[in-house]
Amino acid sequence: MRPVSRRTFLKTTGAVFAFPAILRAQPGAPSTQQPKLDMEIKRIGSEPSSKGPAEYFTGTVRIDPLFEPPDPAHTLGASVAFEPGARTAWHTHPLGQILIVTAGCGLAQRWGGPIDQIRPGDVGLDPAG
Repeated sequence: MRPVSRRTFLKTTGAVFAFPAILRAQPGAPSTQQPKLDMEIKRIGSEPSSKGPAEYFTGTVRIDPLFEPPDPAHTLGASVAFEPGARTAWHTHPLGQILIVTAGCGLAQRWGGPIDQIRPGDVGLDPAG
């Protein structure tokens, strides 16, 4: 996995952040009327952590769910913490994956690719499959 610049990341995810703005314009609705958009706030610690399952991880791994948006969105987020020496098993993501390193350092690799060091602030965008 090669690091992706912040600018590229923002361009790639801009549609996600712009989604509520798209909802403002509804065909046939008066321009002054806007749909009610309620924000759901999930408080830190409100969702239980889970241990990374052995079929996907080696070593001690903790998974904290962050969000699972309703349909039609396909994006979910989790904070995954690895103890020293822990790792993931080789796997794929049918729709791709975004990795955001928030703490610590580690190694990342694509099948057949070079091993890259990842550090806090690094963002990796993996394509589908």
